[in-house]
Amino acid sequence: MHLRVLLPFEVFADIGDVLRIVVETPAGSFGLLPHRLDCVTALTPGLLIYETQALGEVCLAVDEGVLVKAGPEVLVSVRRAMGGADLGQLRALVEREYLTLDEDEQSLREVSTKLESGFMHRFAEFQRE
Repeated sequence: MHLRVLLPFEVFADIGDVLRIVVETPAGSFGLLPHRLDCVTALTPGLLIYETQALGEVCLAVDEGVLVKAGPEVLVSVRRAMGGADLGQLRALVEREYLTLDEDEQSLREVSTKLESGFMHRFAEFQRE
């Protein structure tokens, strides 16, 4: 399989000859082998584990996103990803950084929600006139 991990503004990883992939989804862990049928699944913040003949097992911390498998191509699109640390450090990173939204992001989401609802309300009023 060919694995590509995509971030909003760059390609984080582009790995060929992947033997297996394990990701975390809302329904639990999900494994992919080369001959698995094509699929699409949502990803939750957690670990993405892939294995190659040359590198062995490699772990990446990924934020929420989506995984698409089409033939031998596996595309993972996430907001943030990090690698290069041991498994314990990556798990702590996921719990600290990805699972808890910081205060700025929470307030930004609240403002965005208010703007969207205000727009929809005004648009509905405009349609009635």
